[in-house]
Amino acid sequence: MRHRESERPSRRSSAAKAISLGSAIAVLGSLMLAGPAHADSTRDKEYWLDSYGIRAAWDESQGEGVKVAVIDSGVDGTHPDLKGVVVGGTDASGSGDPDGQRGIGQTPEHGTLVATLLAGRGHAPDKDKKDDKKKDDESKPKDEGIGAGTDGVIGVAPKAQILTASTWLGTPNPSGVGVDEQIPAAVRWAVDNGAQVINMSLTSSSTSWPESWDAAFLYAEQHDVVVVAAAGNRAGGTEQSGAPATIPGVLTVAGLNRDGEASQEASAQSIVIGVAAPAEDLVGGLPGGLYADWSGTSGATPLVSGVAALIRSKYPDMSAAQVVNRIISTAKDSGVPGHDPIYGYGVLNAEAALNAEVPEVSANPLGSIAQWITVHRRGVVAAPESQSPVQSKAVAPDIPEPTTPVAVPPRTENSVLPAILVFSFGALIAGVLTLGAVQTVRARRAAAGKQAVEDADTGFIPPIRGGSHKPVKR
Repeated sequence: MRHRESERPSRRSSAAKAISLGSAIAVLGSLMLAGPAHADSTRDKEYWLDSYGIRAAWDESQGEGVKVAVIDSGVDGTHPDLKGVVVGGTDASGSGDPDGQRGIGQTPEHGTLVATLLAGRGHAPDKDKKDDKKKDDESKPKDEGIGAGTDGVIGVAPKAQILTASTWLGTPNPSGVGVDEQIPAAVRWAVDNGAQVINMSLTSSSTSWPESWDAAFLYAEQHDVVVVAAAGNRAGGTEQSGAPATIPGVLTVAGLNRDGEASQEASAQSIVIGVAAPAEDLVGGLPGGLYADWSGTSGATPLVSGVAALIRSKYPDMSAAQVVNRIISTAKDSGVPGHDPIYGYGVLNAEAALNAEVPEVSANPLGSIAQWITVHRRGVVAAPESQSPVQSKAVAPDIPEPTTPVAVPPRTENSVLPAILVFSFGALIAGVLTLGAVQTVRARRAAAGKQAVEDADTGFIPPIRGGSHKPVKR
């Protein structure tokens, strides 16, 4: 049945290859699929809810009023744990459904897995299971009153709303629309439709990105949107994070194992990593109401996006830069002291991110795509504020207005003086010309005699007729 069909994609997304500009871009994660397990056992697998302060953070916020865009393979809004969660969608690939809810690409179930971890609401147990739970006090659920019920997957922000933008990744797109076009179109659509957080559980094989992406990520930055991206997985051949994780201002998420240590398989390293979150032994929802155990920074990323939604819900006037700063500055430092390429600024702490006293910052601590574009695309470094003294403007000199010359009427009186002057100057000029001609003739004769003497020693050995010698200077 459907369950057996869906067993084929195990570990395939990590092997996605190029579709644009020679770079590979793919969703991230490996799957170990499970059937429709009892939802209470599914909920028990969500160890990160307690270990990373998420349940404690729900006392302050559950993501009310915040829209999070999931740019992925598509999100199945009919999944029981996503009922009422998906409030808008689009398809950027030209190959999916217009509402973005049908899974497409190499790993069509990927977007639904991501969305359930981010904003899943669970669902109410059926009647028989309700009766069983009443008989067993020890099975009293921890999340009673949170989300839609105690069965299924509960996301980090169970009251947030999801916008889905489906993209075709990992294999050639049947419609021919490349990643260079899909990604910026999806980002712009998300911003235009009110997303306050954008989740991108995907990566590429290159640290650089197409120039076509610049304007879209700048658009998100200018509209105060938090963008969260996956660092990549070593198991999928990603040793170093690629775009979009490398884009300035993007919050990049590394992966941890169940013990809170850097994952050897389900993570990558880079100086751009901002924070680390669980990436192993995850559980999420599949299209058709199923569930799967899976691993990868694809799963760590929505956990961080969910915390960003909690913060934006509690502090609706807080800027995207402040949200990012809260997450990284309250993270628990791990690895070498300070920022490092394995854990970034540290391990995610949702409760502290919502409740700690955090000084404000004037700009996103992870950089600005606007500044990057100014420096790298246009080749012009942004000029710092001038500290030189202000120069006074030069005062233009007063130039009088031009006047029109007035003609002087000719002399009419009878006088011989002008005629004498004219004759005298004419004779003088004729004498000068005659003297000049005589001197010229004498000079030419003298030069001819001198040249006859100099020709006897030119400084060159003349060529021998019929020979191969060439003139050579002594």
